[in-house]
Amino acid sequence: MKIIENRNWWFGLSATLVALSVIAIVTLGLKLGIDFTGGSLLEVEFTNDVSVDDVRSVASASGFADISIQTTGDQGVLIRTQNLSEEEHQALLSALETAVGELDELRFDSIGPVIGDELRRTALWGVALTLLLIALYIAWAFRKVAEPVASWKYGLLTIIAAFHDVLITVGAFAVLGHFFGWEIGTAFVAAILTILGYSINDTVVVFDRTRENLANRVRDTFEETIEVSIHQTFMRSLNTSITTLLALVAIFLFGGDSTKPFALALIIGIAVGTYSSLFLASPLLVQWEKLKK
Repeated sequence: MKIIENRNWWFGLSATLVALSVIAIVTLGLKLGIDFTGGSLLEVEFTNDVSVDDVRSVASASGFADISIQTTGDQGVLIRTQNLSEEEHQALLSALETAVGELDELRFDSIGPVIGDELRRTALWGVALTLLLIALYIAWAFRKVAEPVASWKYGLLTIIAAFHDVLITVGAFAVLGHFFGWEIGTAFVAAILTILGYSINDTVVVFDRTRENLANRVRDTFEETIEVSIHQTFMRSLNTSITTLLALVAIFLFGGDSTKPFALALIIGIAVGTYSSLFLASPLLVQWEKLKK
C-alpha cells in the first residue's frame, strides 16, 4: 500500500469527516449532561413494564413540567429535570410509585447550575492546555532533528491529527445526542483526554521512526523515507489499537448503561486516531515540505 503516493485520497476522506462533524455540531448541537448544565438525574427501575408517556403524565400532574425522560431497558427510566431539593426528590418518587407501580431507585445525582458552568469551563481549558503542553514537549523532544524538518512542525502536526480525532468523535456524539439522547458529561471529557493520549502516542511513534530514518538516511528521498517509516510502524499501531478496541467493544456490549457512552467515545476516537496517525499526520508532513519547496 502506497500511503504517501495516495495522500490526496486520505486528505479528502479526513476533510469529508471533519466537515460532516462540524455541520453536525453546528446544526444539531451537543446534548450536555447535568455535569455541565446543572439539574437532577433520577434513574429508577419498575417491577412492571412502563411507558415514557405514563411517567411523563405522572410527573406533570405532580408539578414537574420541565422534564426529560429516557427508557433504560424494558422497565427502567432515566429522568432529567431541574435541580430538585430532597423534598421534591422524595415527592417525585412517591408520585411515581403510587401511580405507576413499585420501583427501585438506582441513582440520583443533583448539580447546581453554577457548578455545571464551572465544570464546562474547566473541561475546555483542560483539553486546550493538554494540547498546548503536548505540542511544546514534542517540539522539545525533536529539537535535535532540524533537517529537513523543523522540530516544531512535528509538534504542530501531532496536535492537528489529535484535534482531527477529537472533532470527529464530538461530531459523532452530536448525532447520537440528537437522535438517541446520548449526553456529554465529565466521563466524555475523560474519554476525550484518553483519545488524545492514544492518538498522540501513535503519531509520535511514527514520527520518531521517521526521525531515526532521516538521521540514518535509509532512503534517497524524503517521501521514500516517510513511506518506509509508516510501514515499519504500521502493524505495531494496528495491533495495539485492535487489542484495545476488542476490550472496549466488550465493555460497550456487556457493560452497564452508564459505561456505554464512555466506551463508544473511546471506540470512535481510537479507531479514527489510528487512521490519522498512519494516513494523515505523515502525509501532511510530506505535503508541507513539498509546498515549502
